[in-house]
Amino acid sequence: MKANHDKKLHPKAGSGIEKIQWQDDELGATEQGTVISRFGQHADVENNDGTIYRCNLRRSISSLVCGDKVLWRLGKETEHSIRGIIEAVHDRESVLSRPDVYDGVKPIAANISQILIVSSVLPAFNSDIIDRYLVAAEQTGITPVIVLNKIDLLNALSQDEQTNIEQQLEIYRTIGYQVLYGSSQSNEGISDIKRQLSQHVSIFVGQSGVGKSTLVNALMPELGVITQEVSQNSGLGQHTTTVARLYHFEEGGDLIDSPGIREFGLWHLTPEQVFNGFREFEQFQGLCKFRDCKHQNDPGCALISASEQDIHPKRLASFQRILASLGDNKLTSRFND
Repeated sequence: MKANHDKKLHPKAGSGIEKIQWQDDELGATEQGTVISRFGQHADVENNDGTIYRCNLRRSISSLVCGDKVLWRLGKETEHSIRGIIEAVHDRESVLSRPDVYDGVKPIAANISQILIVSSVLPAFNSDIIDRYLVAAEQTGITPVIVLNKIDLLNALSQDEQTNIEQQLEIYRTIGYQVLYGSSQSNEGISDIKRQLSQHVSIFVGQSGVGKSTLVNALMPELGVITQEVSQNSGLGQHTTTVARLYHFEEGGDLIDSPGIREFGLWHLTPEQVFNGFREFEQFQGLCKFRDCKHQNDPGCALISASEQDIHPKRLASFQRILASLGDNKLTSRFND
């Protein structure tokens, strides 16, 4: 960290300078901070007392996202709403990225400890989509938690449909995933979700229509007001509504709200990475008869044999469908938020 810090404090000659420049004696002491949001070559940084300052970035900083821990310095005067400059970025404990068709894999947010995968009763519950999010989450090392939203609508389903959803959720619990229930309409489960969020930096993911926004608003009613105030005061117009931003829960814990999660596909993963995204498969790694086993109808496939007892057939079938989709065109193999 120190070597990285020194390098960023003293960029090479000719590497470029910021539009707004301060001499060293025009800057305060180095402080610790957290990136609340990133806007192009600017970022909002929160210091230890909760005050937020808009800062420039040193040109030597190659990557900066919401949630990053940084070293920064406050300018003694404000220049065009810019209050300071970010000098260096601490190593990340975790980073959440998404594949981009044009730019490769792009980081979205850093230092997240928990991903809440939101599904819902309506539109129709889809375990394949949950499995895809779980595979993506397992690549990051960030703990995934499954949330079934809109549980106030369960009574609108047939008994068979309700049983099917509960049986699928029980599969996830058996594997070791935590499952929560919630409803922004009836307020059921909201207190349980708040407790789950209280000790974490969290992010919500899920398909369009599952009710992420209404669920977040139920958990943090002040969010809409904060968003509006930020948009009015930022001086950056519409950008404030299209970037990731970190918010604090009154009961403890943080939420990173990111539109960048709308495209969270798997087309960039290898078959081995998909395999590793199914945590219950680990004990069968390397046990197939053939080293190039495709886990479809291959003779001696350890997964197929295990599906008779140790692996649920629905999970194996989902894994096989994901593998089959990896060869699809990038534009069609994504799944949207």
